[in-house]
Amino acid sequence: MRSTSFEAMWKDLAALGRDPRTGGYRRYAWTPALRACESWFTDEAGRRGLTLEADGNGNAVAWWRPGPLRLEGGVITGSHLDSVPDGGAYDGPLGVVSAFAAVDVLCERGVRPSRPLGIAVFIEEEGARFGLSCLGSRLMTGALTADQANLLRDADGTQLPEAVAAMGLEPRFGPSLDLLCDPVAFVELHIEQGRALADVDAPVGIATGIWPHGRWRFTFTGEANHAGTTRMADRRDPMLAYAMTALAANKRARLAETGTGEGSGARATFGRVEVAPNGVNAIAGTVTAWLDARAADETTLQSLVDDITRQAHDRAARDGTALDVVAESVTPAVAFDERLRARLVRRLGDLPMLPTQAGHDAGILATAGVPAAMLFVRNPTGVSHSPTEYADPADCLAGVHTLADALEELLT
Repeated sequence: MRSTSFEAMWKDLAALGRDPRTGGYRRYAWTPALRACESWFTDEAGRRGLTLEADGNGNAVAWWRPGPLRLEGGVITGSHLDSVPDGGAYDGPLGVVSAFAAVDVLCERGVRPSRPLGIAVFIEEEGARFGLSCLGSRLMTGALTADQANLLRDADGTQLPEAVAAMGLEPRFGPSLDLLCDPVAFVELHIEQGRALADVDAPVGIATGIWPHGRWRFTFTGEANHAGTTRMADRRDPMLAYAMTALAANKRARLAETGTGEGSGARATFGRVEVAPNGVNAIAGTVTAWLDARAADETTLQSLVDDITRQAHDRAARDGTALDVVAESVTPAVAFDERLRARLVRRLGDLPMLPTQAGHDAGILATAGVPAAMLFVRNPTGVSHSPTEYADPADCLAGVHTLADALEELLT
């Protein structure tokens, strides 16, 4: 097996799917940009003599099985390669590159694993194309059925099976946990999406769990009309109800910030809006907006969404407009496996412990009963889902060696 440095892999992958105008990444599921990233993954697996396996959902695993193995049950690491629109370089890819680099470190140490080690890449983790985060791991675990997947459409109206077929692949959606070889542990390394580690001056930390979170689609419907000739009193403008709702969401989430720590409060964001007919000189007929809401506990999250929805309905009624609210995805709180975390702490030492407000494939697998853990690499600014997302190279290498230590503990 030929060792390839973290820096070289990072440079090769960083060139793929980047928009030269914004500097951000547009690696959407089942597009040429992501296929290029998947080809990179295949090449890196091949350089190490790893065996590549895939399911019909778009997920893939590169297996390291050197020599005879004494124990059954796979140890899995890895992450995702897709991005949000104009996303940063680290969210997802850092975990995949670090996984390959950790295998290189284990080889240099002369480690002969007793179990198979898999480097996994999950499809459509961000949900940027089809609107459902962690799509690949949801299909893998059965949290999303094939019938539900077949109904998903992207912003252009392309159905999910059509998008898969357009890449020359055969859609075969359905549960596929067997791809992970009866996993005994899944350890996902990820850039921290916050700055808790920077605050305590630590390069690497361990996740305790994931906040409950979800996406809700708000569709405000009024009457399209001329912006110049329609009297203000005669308007049924859905933009007004949307604007008030966005402000109400911000205020309600701020009121939930009962503490200053990373483990308290709530978040509410309208980050995507579609307006029809979307003309400068036209009153909107329909405004569709997506609410991303998260909270430290499920009661707070439900109260947050209920309050935002109630205020939106009240304002829509006053304006003579209508409102429909649909929960597109809701993920409960996740507590990562305590025994696995305790084992990692014994090996890795007294690393900072922190929750995360972001969803991850590790959370979906944990909900399905897979013992899961996460390692976070320090984000000095806390900025994520942005072209300015960054991690110091020294911290990335610290993450590689920490991941290698964790995998060595689980493999031998």
